[in-house]
Amino acid sequence: MGTVLRPSTGRFVQEAKALPNYSFFDLLHGYVYGRWLYLYVSIATGEHLLAQFFLPVAGLLKRVFASHTTSSGGNGEARRITFADTYHGKVVPLDAAVNLVKVNKDISISAPEHVIPYAVARDIVLKNPGHIVALQCPCRTARKNPCKPLDVCLVVGEPFASFTVDHHPRRSRRVTQVEAVEILRAEEERGHVHHAFFKDAMLGRFYAICNCCSCCCGAMQAYRNGTPMLASSGYVATVNRERCVGCETCSKYCQFQAVTVVDCLKTIDEAKCMGCGVCVSHCKQDAISLAEHPSRGVPLDIEELMASATQSN
Repeated sequence: MGTVLRPSTGRFVQEAKALPNYSFFDLLHGYVYGRWLYLYVSIATGEHLLAQFFLPVAGLLKRVFASHTTSSGGNGEARRITFADTYHGKVVPLDAAVNLVKVNKDISISAPEHVIPYAVARDIVLKNPGHIVALQCPCRTARKNPCKPLDVCLVVGEPFASFTVDHHPRRSRRVTQVEAVEILRAEEERGHVHHAFFKDAMLGRFYAICNCCSCCCGAMQAYRNGTPMLASSGYVATVNRERCVGCETCSKYCQFQAVTVVDCLKTIDEAKCMGCGVCVSHCKQDAISLAEHPSRGVPLDIEELMASATQSN
């Protein structure tokens, strides 16, 4: 008997074929990534036994990516594409993450590079944005002693939501926008960081919000090892020294090790701070705030991007 193509897979293929620069390799990559997500991530994070056999292949792919260039978009100079350009996350504070899951209409926006500073996969296309799936985090499930709970990754919009439920029914569940906000707030309370993820193979656009911890997250692991696949939120934490009591709570919750407290004096390492805002929400003295920092890019404000797109039309 022949294999029956799931409707969500058919929609994924249809959308892929409609993209002008989406190759068959991209389509195959996207299908494999979505269909065998847990195996894919466990190998990528080095947790699976097969990882040692895929290292030479990964090295080859890295060299292939490095040999390609694309326009930098504005100054006419060629820009080298790296692995981080093809799969990356943008740190978003809680309010920005909440706004992403509360979008109530289909949108199609090409985010400027100063917002999403990567050569590829900068589109925010939401079809049926109210279709959201809570998925067991592939990074956490790959670890021997993962952080809990597991079902904290939010897949947003179609065809991704239905594809996830169809192929991972035991590890995913549909949630309402209200429930998605509750998941985001609960993860914020646990001290975890919200990332809006983009991937070229996933139709070259935004497809998920992950709630990440430095001990489990593969992207944060790669970032620590020198792969720049996470972009700052565009904010940097600042300290009001008159209010700060040196309790070190913020240092405990910082996932990027950007906060130090010595002799009751708190210091923020701006080079390490990604502007996630977790320290802000956990400071009982209201001694920390986020301030926009031009050198770290521009915040991903979906409401502002939607307003700008409406004005330009």
